[in-house]
Amino acid sequence: MEVKAIFLLAVVVAVAAQEPASSCVPAACQLPNCRCASTEIPGGLEPRDTPQFITVTFDDAVTVQNIQTYREVLYNRKNRNNCQIGSTFYISHEYTDYSIVNELYNEGFEVALHSISHKSPPSYWATASYEEVSQEFGDQKKQMAAFANIPESAIKGMRMPFLQMTGNTHFSVMADAGLEYDSSWGATNSINPGLWPYTLDYASPQECNIGPCPNATFPGLWVSPMLAWIDNDGYTCTMVDSCFSKPGPNDEDAWVEFYIRNFERHYNGNRAPFGYYIHEAHFTSHPASKTALARFLDIVTQLYDVFVVNEHDVIEWVKNPIPVDEYLKKDCKFTLRRQCQSRACGPYYPTHNQFNQEYRLQLCSACPATYPWTGNHLGTN
Repeated sequence: MEVKAIFLLAVVVAVAAQEPASSCVPAACQLPNCRCASTEIPGGLEPRDTPQFITVTFDDAVTVQNIQTYREVLYNRKNRNNCQIGSTFYISHEYTDYSIVNELYNEGFEVALHSISHKSPPSYWATASYEEVSQEFGDQKKQMAAFANIPESAIKGMRMPFLQMTGNTHFSVMADAGLEYDSSWGATNSINPGLWPYTLDYASPQECNIGPCPNATFPGLWVSPMLAWIDNDGYTCTMVDSCFSKPGPNDEDAWVEFYIRNFERHYNGNRAPFGYYIHEAHFTSHPASKTALARFLDIVTQLYDVFVVNEHDVIEWVKNPIPVDEYLKKDCKFTLRRQCQSRACGPYYPTHNQFNQEYRLQLCSACPATYPWTGNHLGTN
């Protein structure tokens, strides 16, 4: 038997043999490397002393079309501490322009993983094997670093396609790939007060809406819960664009009110991070939601205790929580810029596309021999 096959068999056996995690013991689970799932503010801070973090996240490919939105809404915008705001991009491979990913990284935004294939249907992910998830995310981390010319060490997080959990499997892949946190797990009950990020050293009490959810122990791996929004009819929705009862496509004032109402539930509560989760394509059908986002960011960045940051920045604060007055004095993050000698590659006619579709790539590296895909993430054969 080949070495790779033996390794994969060992992994499958190990994942299958994982014992269910025990309930969290606060005395044995201490920051910075362990935190029980809880609505309590890290560090025992009072809400008035706690920074209110906002994470603006976008899913799917980064393209020459949607970069226009990101430049317009996110660039050259600062928090009250005079630091550039953050945003996290959960990027899938197909159709992504990696020279633009390099640009986003250089602007100080966070690059995270959303799989190579973003394969349909969602049920595929529910039963995906360790090898399949590893090819989608473990290999994507290497692919993203190579094609966008960014450090592998800068890639910390992931989000599952369709927010479809895979039980223990994708957390096993996370651990082996050197990823630190997952932002796929929706919370619809634990939102008022909201769950803060926590580790999987112990069993999670978080509701499992799109199972299977993990039940084993994964020391030091963080869950950044996707705390649901409440739509205009009082129903919960995780992604903003998935809300059923939302403002009309062109009603900007109603969208601003919608954003503020959901934000205030966090701000006036236990200050759990407020996540703005969306697909940029939503702005095409609902243009007022984009202009409203810009207005919303104008409003909240004037508040002295509100900070729009990358998702990983929240994890770093939870590890070492400090009050607002100290956080305001912290130095801004500095991103060492990475050059990109952009190359246009292709056309390619990959076999994964049954319609013989033509693909082209824009990379910061040499052109691959074939179109990169799962099982051949760098396109070397």
